[in-house]
Amino acid sequence: MNLRSFTPPERILLGPGPSGVPPSVLAAMSRPLVGHLDPSFIDMMEEVKLMLRKVFLTDNEMTFPVSGTGSAGMEFCFANLIEPGDEVVIGVNGVFGSRMVEVAERCGASVVQVKSEWGSIIDPAQISDALIDRTPKLVAMVHAETSTGVLNPIQEISRLAHKAGSLMLVDTVTSLGGCPVRVDDWGIDAAYSGTQKCLSSPPGLSPVTLSGRAMEAVRSRKSKVQSWYLDVSLLANYWGEGVRAYHHTAPITMNYALHESLRLVLEEGLKERWDRHEANHIKLKEGLSELNLSIASQEGHQLWQLNAVTVPAGTNEAAIRNSLLTDSGIEIGAGLGPFAGKVWRIGLMGHSSSEGNVNKVVDALKSLL
Repeated sequence: MNLRSFTPPERILLGPGPSGVPPSVLAAMSRPLVGHLDPSFIDMMEEVKLMLRKVFLTDNEMTFPVSGTGSAGMEFCFANLIEPGDEVVIGVNGVFGSRMVEVAERCGASVVQVKSEWGSIIDPAQISDALIDRTPKLVAMVHAETSTGVLNPIQEISRLAHKAGSLMLVDTVTSLGGCPVRVDDWGIDAAYSGTQKCLSSPPGLSPVTLSGRAMEAVRSRKSKVQSWYLDVSLLANYWGEGVRAYHHTAPITMNYALHESLRLVLEEGLKERWDRHEANHIKLKEGLSELNLSIASQEGHQLWQLNAVTVPAGTNEAAIRNSLLTDSGIEIGAGLGPFAGKVWRIGLMGHSSSEGNVNKVVDALKSLL
């Protein structure tokens, strides 16, 4: 068998993820392997934890990357915090809120869904109503709903959750590094993210953070965590302080990449990075407006880093996406669920969020439309 090495085509990644990866992050992945308990690797793990705390804006000791994608981070949080029979309130206004429900139910939770129409936020008043005469173990929300381009109002919902005596769990897969995520200030007890969105690292790790209240809930469990692989009490022996105990072989080169990505995020500055995402979102909206295209998600709650663009009536949306890819090398995403065939999802995340990329996608759409 004579097989050639795979060489991928050059793409401008402007879909819902992954985003473009800076050259220095790709270079980091080519460095020599060391063992996952090598002293040099352990030193790097400590730096990753420190930088993640700065990006999450938290002092939580239990902050580290789970070996797996953002979906593994979701499983990690629910599996550790939920025991069979626990009540959970989950906001659902897109694909990833629905996925939270699926994961929570598999953990044995009794789930109360708070639903909004796709493209609209979960209003805090809806959560308040759901918490009347109810004290769930957990209130869970997606911060940046990637399927609809909506930014949910987490700060107020978190306040309501704590007032009810509940823990607050937040999906920050698309928001971390692209818009404000203030874990400590907002009283978030558990959050998970992904490396392939605004952090601009390849997919494969899920940064997570657990508050002291969340860790107390873990220690108070009456049953073992259903997942051995994702059990934080075991992972803490590997990612915690002091002598490290073998748990699993961490994806070493992925951690190299995350280290470099986080270094670049902090070198740019969080506020400066948020401002860049906002400015490019505004520039994209202006360019789309000239083409008579609009954003489908709720005004005042539109994501800077993921734009759900309404497809004009009578337009073959798939043909436009395919032409963008084959003719211009630009990847954008299709709509999901009720938005299938109705929106294009244009991502401006991390390294991909640039004025040049905005100009390229707007110019390409102009020629096609």
